[in-house]
Parts: sequence; C-alpha cells; structure tokens
Amino acid sequence: MTGTTLSVIVPMYNEEEALPALVARLRPVLDGTGAAYEVVAVDDGSTDRTAELLEEFRTDWPELRIVRLRGNSGHQAALRAGLHRSLGAYVASIDADLQDPPEKIPEMLDLARSRQLDIVYGVRSDRSTDTGFKRHTAGAYYWLMRRLVGKQVPAQAGDFRLLSREAVEALKALPDQQQVYRLLVPWLGFPSGQVTYRRGERVAGETKYPLSKMIRLAVDGITNFSAAPLRLATWLGVVSFLACLVMIAVSVGVFLAGQTVPGWTSLFVAMLFLGGIQLICVGLLGEYIGRIYTAVQRRPTYFVGYDSARDGTPKPPDPNRP
Repeated sequence: MTGTTLSVIVPMYNEEEALPALVARLRPVLDGTGAAYEVVAVDDGSTDRTAELLEEFRTDWPELRIVRLRGNSGHQAALRAGLHRSLGAYVASIDADLQDPPEKIPEMLDLARSRQLDIVYGVRSDRSTDTGFKRHTAGAYYWLMRRLVGKQVPAQAGDFRLLSREAVEALKALPDQQQVYRLLVPWLGFPSGQVTYRRGERVAGETKYPLSKMIRLAVDGITNFSAAPLRLATWLGVVSFLACLVMIAVSVGVFLAGQTVPGWTSLFVAMLFLGGIQLICVGLLGEYIGRIYTAVQRRPTYFVGYDSARDGTPKPPDPNRP
C-alpha cells in the first residue's frame, strides 16, 4: 500500500468479543477522514477466534491488514511489530477494547498537521469508569515515572497516540530490547501536543493489563530509563554503615561503663538488618546485569508468522497450537 497517509496499529490478544464493536466504530471514523489509510491489526498469538474474525472482516475491508505473531509476545512487542511494519506518514496506536475513543484519531491527525507536530498524546482527563484501585495505582505509576524519568512524560497518557513517520523511524533505530513506548516516545523530545478525552469502559472481554503486568511494566520502565535504584542501593549502604558506626559507639560506651550483658538479640537484629540491605542491593544489581545480558543477546522480542500485505494468501492459524 503506497501513498498511505495514516496507519492505525491495533495490538490485540483474545479480543473476539470486542472485535465487532471495534470495527463498527473505527471504520466509519477512518473512512470519514478522506485520507488513504491502513489498519494494522497485530494478533499477538490469540487462542480464541480473533484470527478467524479478522479474516472475515478483511474480506470487505481492504484497508484492514493482519499481522499475526507466532506466539504471545506481549503488548509492547505487538505494538513494536506494528510500528516496524506500518507504512503511513502518520501512525496512530489504539487498543482493541475501545476504552480509548477512535473518534479522537482525526483530531490527533489534524493537530499534528496544523502545528507540524511529531507526537500527539491521547491524555485521559477523566478516569471515572476505572475502579478506585486502578486510578490510584495508575496515578502512582505516572508519578513515579515522572520523578525518575523526567517531567516530559505526560501524566495519564498510555499507548493511545499519533506519531509522525520521523518519530517512528527514530524509534525503529533504537537498540533497546525491552521497549516501553510510553516512556521512549517522550524521551525523543520531538515537538508534541495533547488531545484529552474521557476514558470509557471496556467494551467486552477482560483486561490484558492486570496488576502483575503493570508492576512488570513499571520495573521495565524504571530499569530501562533510570539508574535511581542503583543510587538507592548506594544510599542504603551508607545508611547501614552509619547505623553500624552508631551501634559500635554504643557498644564501646556500654563496655567501658562495665554494663555489658551477654545476649544475642542486638547481634541478631544487626545481622538481619545488614543481610536485608545486602540482598536488596544484590537484587538491584542483578536486575540491571540481567538487562545487559538480554541486550547483548539481541534476541528478537517477537516473530511474525503472517502479514496479509506481504504474504498474499491468508494462512489460517495452526489448530494444534496450544
């Protein structure tokens, strides 16, 4: 597809329930722009009828392009696959659950064109449809990221955004293995703007970002973009050293006063304290060393099994795949 103005990347995993609603809302919006576009649906190794439904929708929607990964590689890897294979002069990304409104994509495109922006973020101005726990944990995540990475990280902006081709090519050139785009994109420092919206409820299915994945995303972001944990380990070592000096001074004073009492409690507590500090420091070092090891290996984060724009005849998913 040549001369494509807009690519819309939709990473998805087991979204058979949400797909009909997604197509019903996304297609009229994109047709209404009057621009040449493609929708890159990245099937992240779904085990339900997602792949089958995509092929059905593609029969009468020629702009729909299907990229099927060979296995479940994760949301960020699926997003990366879409970015690397997109063709548009501008590239938008949106999740299939419709919590981010596709109706905002034309507004993003108009803003980028009128102001010559390389990045337009979709910023959630209202998250009342989320649970209180989700709102508080998300707020803590963005606060921490802005403290460690920098204030260029927009608060309440996820992976709903629009990028220029220049920004996409800059991201493709980065050597990072574990890419967290909600931090990488602001790090580029390209001219940017924002479009605000009210976050909707999930149209169907279950969230693909439970607490465990959010914690993993936070760890990836912190270790990829900041050495603050290593500095924390250093300060913990300094504090424990000062605490030991105080304990030594107290012990010497008690000894000189002839008030020493045989016992193991203070020694036991001191050993536990120092041992805990050491384990924390070793764990932090191990996390960074592990990332260096992963970077040196340079293993792909995903494998593409099928791309409808390049492979021609559709290949049905393997029914024997677990």
